[in-house]
Amino acid sequence: MGDLAKNASGDQPQLEWREGGVPVATRFDDPYFSLQGGLAETRHVFLAGNGLPDRLRPGFHVAELGFGTGLNALALASVATCPVVMTSFEAYPMNRAQLEQAHAAFPQLADLSARLRAGWPGMRIQLGQVDLRLVIGDVAQTLPDWTGAADAWFLDGFSPAKNPQMWAGEVMMQVGRHTAPGGSFATYTAAGHVRRALSEAGFQVARQPGFGRKRHMSVGRMS
Repeated sequence: MGDLAKNASGDQPQLEWREGGVPVATRFDDPYFSLQGGLAETRHVFLAGNGLPDRLRPGFHVAELGFGTGLNALALASVATCPVVMTSFEAYPMNRAQLEQAHAAFPQLADLSARLRAGWPGMRIQLGQVDLRLVIGDVAQTLPDWTGAADAWFLDGFSPAKNPQMWAGEVMMQVGRHTAPGGSFATYTAAGHVRRALSEAGFQVARQPGFGRKRHMSVGRMS
């Protein structure tokens, strides 16, 4: 099993903590999950936005841009009833202590989050039915070299206004190239340039009601 510390090309994130135990990345001045409820947001945006868990089947492959606290992986593991794979791309992996502090906000996921931390810092961790695989580094470099194809994408990087490189047209084109036929994406952002880039990458893109204070989010299926 590989080690994040040996494979990371980026630095450990510098964090500030807001009320409710919400970590904020000082590099991007952006929280890792919603101040209105991180787990509820994950379920609304990334699970329901991709039609999950109804679409899950053995071997189903979820891919993610922005592992962060691992909340999306934990939420997926909490609903998966068959073996699935999740590949998550992350440039700035947290350390175990940072993960533990962030996970305290989700006591209902305590067993799964403890399993995640027990396997940290590993490049492959088993979370219930989820075979979690981590790819560390700049996604503009790591995604083109990935040999997988996702059935569903969780596009969960920091805000396009704060982290424009991750949402660049070239990266969204790679998302499209690494999507299985009929595959989907979901993201909390409804930014016009992101929606256009995903459309150009081959997705049929639609807006849906967002979570909390966000009026809209974006979803799509590979056409």
